[in-house]
Amino acid sequence: MTIVKYKTNIQCTGCIKSLTPVLNNLDNIDSWKVDLDHQDRFLEVELDDDKKDVVFNAVKGLGFEIEEIQ
Repeated sequence: MTIVKYKTNIQCTGCIKSLTPVLNNLDNIDSWKVDLDHQDRFLEVELDDDKKDVVFNAVKGLGFEIEEIQ
C-alpha cells in the first residue's frame, strides 16, 4: 500500500460531492480523504499500487488544481 498526499484547491463539501463518485470508482484506491480545515486542502489517498497518475488525472479532469507533496 502507498499513501500519497496532494495539495488541492478543493474548497467545500460540494467539491467533495463531485469528487466522490470519480475517486470511488477508481480500482487502485483503497481510501481517500480531504482535509478542508487545512489551508492547503490536503487530499490523502491510499493506493494499492503506485499508479498515482490515475488519481492526479481524475482530480485534474474535474477542474481542480492538484500537486503531489513529496
